[in-house]
Amino acid sequence: MRILVTGANGLLGQKLVALLQQDKHVHLIATAKNKSGQLLSCGEFHTLNVTDNAQVHAVIRHTKPDVIIHTAAMTQVDLCETEHEACIASNVTAVEHLISACEEFKVRLIHISTDFIFDGSHGPLDENAEPHPVNFYGESKLAAEQLIRFSNIDWCILRTVLVYGVTPDMSRSNIVLWVKKSLEEEKKISVVNDQWRTPTLAEDLAMGCSLAAHKKATGVFNISGKDLMTPYDIAIRTAAFFKLDESLISPTDSAQFKQPAVRPLKTGFIIDKAKKELGYQPHTFEEGLKIIAKQL
Repeated sequence: MRILVTGANGLLGQKLVALLQQDKHVHLIATAKNKSGQLLSCGEFHTLNVTDNAQVHAVIRHTKPDVIIHTAAMTQVDLCETEHEACIASNVTAVEHLISACEEFKVRLIHISTDFIFDGSHGPLDENAEPHPVNFYGESKLAAEQLIRFSNIDWCILRTVLVYGVTPDMSRSNIVLWVKKSLEEEKKISVVNDQWRTPTLAEDLAMGCSLAAHKKATGVFNISGKDLMTPYDIAIRTAAFFKLDESLISPTDSAQFKQPAVRPLKTGFIIDKAKKELGYQPHTFEEGLKIIAKQL
């Protein structure tokens, strides 16, 4: 199977590239806007800006993938709130280009979506929950989902939650690394205790993508961790695991944070469908921390 990965330089992209390189049934086609720092042991790399329609078509025409796993996106929630045009280009227009190319060249599309398409009024949520985004990032990701749903291609949407993990060349941090670094520097941090999530280890999400590709999954699947926690819970458990000073962590609520984008209060996912149909089995949060500790 020929699998093309967009966003190969991101956290999920790097984990997915590493996983697929070990799969003897896969010919990997890694793509990203900038040349990859990763050394591929097999497969090929192509520069690809997914917002450029001509480039999308050219690369797909040349590489002839069976499946595209689309991990590239603008995921900085507050930046999406203040830079609408860039957000739409990355999260909606790029998907239009991919759908067009998938239609033309008969390629299956696996698309990564988010819990932020929901309003946070309740959770955890299954795949049939009614979307109602409360910020522009969520709106853009829902718009992309709808484009895919009403297209004529073979598709699968994988929704995920609060991805964490580590790679050698992290361009951005995530909650676990931020907590660890702050406490190591003996900084006091305030962490919200009124939002609920099922944080997802990047390796688990990569495995979910691989399973969806191999099983030719169609429809929507929730791919996240299994532990429902607040960011404050995550911070306390991270501190305890790395033996850092928990007294530096203070609980707070969302109202105390002045951020451009509203966050949904309670999401988190029910992952029974992915377990049953894909054989998806995520790590516990503590197991995820052990994996990160080995990689640091």
